[in-house]
Amino acid sequence: MKENFLRPPQGPADYTADALRVLGLLSVVVAAVWSTATDAGILALALPALMVPRMLGMRAWLDIAVGATVLVAAGSNVLDLYRSVPGWDLVVHFVCTGAIAATGYLVLARCDVVPAQNAAAFRKRTGIVVTSILGLAVSAVWEMIEWAGRTFVTAEIFVTYQDTIGDMAVGGLGAVGAGIVVAQLSLERPDRA
Repeated sequence: MKENFLRPPQGPADYTADALRVLGLLSVVVAAVWSTATDAGILALALPALMVPRMLGMRAWLDIAVGATVLVAAGSNVLDLYRSVPGWDLVVHFVCTGAIAATGYLVLARCDVVPAQNAAAFRKRTGIVVTSILGLAVSAVWEMIEWAGRTFVTAEIFVTYQDTIGDMAVGGLGAVGAGIVVAQLSLERPDRA
């Protein structure tokens, strides 16, 4: 994974993915200086999700998709789009949970917990089931973080029972979609280290 992380960019898509990582880091600095500590913290939570695709050696298009999705999810919170744009919360939960779940499958494959996509033991159903389960788990953790943020940090975080269940259900559907992608398309570069 270290080799993937240190590999120089190999084309416009790689530069775009790296630019999203820089944008993520700069957004944390900007929020820390000109906004609130809560906003900076929310944006900082996106940083690991921006770095993992590069470390895994994901294909550049997927690296860009994951990075953009995570930045939109964090930025939407800071810009209060979840409250001001009806349905935006559900769209982001669908797409972001799917992106994180697919990334999670690759992490588990690298840790030899599940078969890699190119392994003889890989079955399409494994990709779908494991990715879906990961998405549901990510959705639950996401909602716990929202609850903890509201309970211990600021009452400005919107949390209701119906919102929580809806977010988890839509996130689960996004993870099923991501599982189908994991089952059908190779997510790693052919030359990954």
